[in-house]
Amino acid sequence: MNAEPKGLQINIMGREFRVACPEEEQKGLLEAVDYLNRKMQEIRGGGKVVGLERIAMMAALNVAHELLSTKVGGGFDMADIKRKMNRMENVLDQIMSDQDELF
Repeated sequence: MNAEPKGLQINIMGREFRVACPEEEQKGLLEAVDYLNRKMQEIRGGGKVVGLERIAMMAALNVAHELLSTKVGGGFDMADIKRKMNRMENVLDQIMSDQDELF
């Protein structure tokens, strides 16, 4: 069953946005919004970057750098792990299906 994305009202740096998000992913999205807000507040608090668009760009660069550092610096790639888990699940489903045919 495919859940229809519902609209979720979010606030980033005082600006309201409505985004489509499946209900089961809303908690994660709100955590991401909170993380982004904190990053943007840090940049604005530093006083060297002016303008919401520039602050957003710097925050995006910082978050992307953190992500890539985690992947490259001996961390793990969560998307790759999920893909591998899905492949293992498919193999197990096939094996179990083959077992059912034996009986």
